[in-house]
Order: sequence, then structure tokens, then C-alpha cells
Amino acid sequence: MAKSLRRIALIVAAATALSKVAGLLRQQVIAAAFGVGAAYDAYNYAYVLPGFLLILLGGINGPFHSAMVSVLARRPRQEGAHVLAAINTIVGAGLIVVTVLLVLFADPLIDLVGPALDAERHRIAVLQLRWMAPMALFAGLIGLGFGALNAADVFWLPSVSPLLSSVAVIGGIGLLWWQLGSAITQPSTAVIGGIALAASTTVGAVLQWLIQLPALAKEGLNRLQLVWDWKDPGVQEVLKVMGPATLSSGMLQINVFVSLFFASGMPAAAAGLGYANLLVQTPLGLLSNALLVPLLPVYARLTAPKDRPELIARIRQGLMLSNASMLPLGALMVALAVPIVALIYQRGAFDRSAADLVGQLLMAYGIGMPAYLARDVLVRVFYALGDGTTPFRWSLGGIGLNALFCWAFTGGPTPGWGLQLPMLNAGAAGLVLATVAVNLITCLGLLLALQRQLGGLPLRSWALDSSKLTLAAAAGGLACWWLATAVSWPPGLFGLLLQNGLCAGVAIGLYGLLASAAGVPEARQLLAMVKRRKPA
Repeated sequence: MAKSLRRIALIVAAATALSKVAGLLRQQVIAAAFGVGAAYDAYNYAYVLPGFLLILLGGINGPFHSAMVSVLARRPRQEGAHVLAAINTIVGAGLIVVTVLLVLFADPLIDLVGPALDAERHRIAVLQLRWMAPMALFAGLIGLGFGALNAADVFWLPSVSPLLSSVAVIGGIGLLWWQLGSAITQPSTAVIGGIALAASTTVGAVLQWLIQLPALAKEGLNRLQLVWDWKDPGVQEVLKVMGPATLSSGMLQINVFVSLFFASGMPAAAAGLGYANLLVQTPLGLLSNALLVPLLPVYARLTAPKDRPELIARIRQGLMLSNASMLPLGALMVALAVPIVALIYQRGAFDRSAADLVGQLLMAYGIGMPAYLARDVLVRVFYALGDGTTPFRWSLGGIGLNALFCWAFTGGPTPGWGLQLPMLNAGAAGLVLATVAVNLITCLGLLLALQRQLGGLPLRSWALDSSKLTLAAAAGGLACWWLATAVSWPPGLFGLLLQNGLCAGVAIGLYGLLASAAGVPEARQLLAMVKRRKPA
């Protein structure tokens, strides 16, 4: 069983890495073509609803995916095929209605998401939303199909499928570049560029659905027919699991809407958030899979009272490994924000001013890096204990806190909304800082709730070791920042590669020495994993 889990973790990690690399390449192509101009800025508002559905319903570990895995894994293939066909029919009918509503009400929906958008961005966003409306239907079908495949022990295809979306967008922009040439970067082509971006995104979702059909057929699960069977026990069980899970999972995605609502009065803010967020999510996704996938089954097996000491030890391991990896990464993002952004994005329409904007946002994201992964660790512990209510309540409260902090830190989407305090009004970076504050508060709240539920946790010793790692990361970050600013680096791509590589190497090296000297076991374990040798 352990070998099987390691094998699954390796498959998922490798597939995720490919998808993340493709996603980064896609974002580089978008940056070169559109920069932070109207086409991509509007796209972030148009994408929020269909993208919300694609992530929520079609994502790996999303509610549709999880419901299908939990139900079909216990049933024979023939019965599973019937359940999948029935759920596809029921969900498909509902999502067709959603698709039609997105097309018909695109204009007021964009008003709701971006109330302060200028006329050009609003018009482009409305067109893009109508082009991407069919993603609502395909999102549900993707999640259900890939859940059925995971239940049949097929893991590679679902994890690597997001690569197709990236390939479709890159191909769409490539065709547009072939037709328009360098004119693609001009403001006059924003409308056609925006439509091409939206259409290729929809094509990517369709490809994600099509690629699963042969695999489903091979596993005996593909039944392309309408099946209206509400009374089947398997169908009822899927619907019972799917409803609450969808509501709970949607809470985090609603925070994206809140941020965009407040960003709508800031030109290029939504585009900047999109670029910076991808730079955060790429390493975060890889590290999340590498750390969490092996630990989650362990948490689930240690829920008996007699296993409580081992469970607490494993919780510490998850949190400290999270801190040991996220703290130095966050320090690097703060110290090297603009050079990192310039290296990844600065070409074509993405100029120095765009790099400065995204660099500021990346610095804000870097401050909150440890809280992102720590929150995921704690939520998974609650799920393993059979408690989905506590994370849901904190997610719901987080939405209100996020709106409050966005209001305080930005001054609102239009003049007169916010507190208008100069020391708080941080512009677009304030939106990121609001999210960081919510994540930190949520982590603390979940940790205290977990302490009560488990009858006590050694929080003082955990805090002491986390403080040691924080100081080590800060020292590495300061050394990195000094080296990056004190040296006259060569211009161009070579200079950026040299600057980022050498400065990051110094920071990681210093952090490793200080963290090891501090005697934090998980830091030494992480360093041993990096060096590919067995921990002591």
C-alpha cells in the first residue's frame, strides 16, 4: 500500500509539474502579446465566473471530482458507468442553463464583478464572457469524468490535462500573431486580441473533456447517452456528497471575486494580479503536492484516540515542512521581486513599468507564502478527523474579512468607498495584503480550534522553531537583496539570469546553514530531501 501511495504521489507530482510549466509558458506568451493592456485586464474579469466553475467543478480534488471518487471507488465498473451517465445527464442539463444565463446576462454580470471598469474594458469583458460561457458545461463534465478515472486508478491523465488548456491558449495567440504580427501588442487590436484569448480558453476546456473520453471507454465507464435516473442509490450518494462539498469549496474562490471587485477601479490591477499570482501558484502547487500528497493518507489513518500522539507529531511535520519550504521562498520573492518578474515576463508588450507593478504585487504575495500552504495542511487534518464544518466556517468568515481588509487597504473600487487613510491605502498591493491577512488569521483560528479538538498541542515549541526558521529566511532574504542591489549586473537576459541565480543561491545557502544550525529537525529533513539522501 505504501509503495502504491508513493507511486501515485510521484505520478501526480510529475503531471502537475508539466502542467505548471505549461501554465507558466502560457502566461509568458500572454505577457508578451498583451502586457497589462485592456485585453488581458478585461480577461481577468470575464474569466472569473467561467474560471470559477472550471476550478470549482472541473478541478482535481474539487467537489465533483471528490464525490465521484468516493462513490465509484466502491462500485463495479458497470454500475459506475450507469452512475456516471446519470450524473452527467443531470449536471449537464443544469449547466446548460447556467451557460445560457452567462450569455444573456453577460453585461450586468461584468458590472457586478467590475463595477468601476472603464467603457473599453467593460465592452471587451462582456464579449469575452460570452465566448467563455460554454466552459460552465464542460467544467462539470471534466470534473465528473476525471473523478471516475481516478476511481479506476487512472491518475496521470487528470493531473496532466490542464496542460491542454495552456497549449490551446498559446496556439490561439500564435495564430493571432501570425495574422497581425507586431500589431498584436497595440491598443487598437485589444478587442480582437481579447476575443482570441477567450475563444482559445474555451477550446482548451473542450480539449480537456475530449481527452478523457477514450480513457473512460477503455475503463468501461464511457456511456454517451442521456440517463434520467434520480433514484439510483449511487446517483443519490454522489448528489449528497457533491452539494455540501461544492458550497464549501466555493468559499475560497469567492475571495477572487472580492479582490477583482475592488481592483476594478485600478487600471491594469487585475492583469498584474494574474501575472503575480501565477508566479506564486507555480512553486506552491509543486511543493503542495510533494508535501501534502504523502501526508494526507497518514492523517486519515491516525484518527483513533490511541494514535493521537503520532497524529500530533505528523501535524507538526506537515506544518514545519511547510514553513521550512515556504519561508525561504517568500523571502526570495520579496528580495528579488522585480528581477524575477523581468526575467519571466519582460518582453514584447510587457515593459518595465509592467514589471514594476507586478513586482510590487509579488513582494506582497511573498510575505504571506507560509500561510498559504499551512492553511491547506490544517484543513486536510480537519477533513481527516471527519470535521468539514470548522474549515467551512473559517472560509465563510474569511470572505467577510477579505472584503473588510480590501476596503481598508485600497480605498474601495471608486473614490469615497474606503477609509481613505494614506498609511493603509496600498493600491493593488493592498488587495494582496488583504488576502495575506485573511490567510494568517485563518491559520491561527484553525490551529487554536485543532488544539481544542485534540486536547492540546505543543504550540509554544512549534512557534519557537517557526521563529528560528523565520529569522534564517529573513537573513537569507536580506543578503539576497543587498547582493541584488549592490552589484552592477550586466543588462539583458544574461544579466537577469546571473542576478537571479547568484542572489537566490546565496540566500538559499545562508538559509540552509542557519536553519540547520538552529536545530529544527524538519529543516534538516527538507535539506536532506533536496540533496536526495535519506534523512538521519
